[in-house]
Amino acid sequence: MTRILVLLTAFLALTACETAKGVGKDVGKAGDIISDTATKVQKQF
Repeated sequence: MTRILVLLTAFLALTACETAKGVGKDVGKAGDIISDTATKVQKQF
């Protein structure tokens, strides 16, 4: 469920960008969110 939310948020953010620089920032933020979620999951195990 979290994965779907992250992907949906990333998709919406990418569609809202008007420049290539904005897209790069959005992709970076999505990557940070995915990394943070992965770290949290690893700590639970």
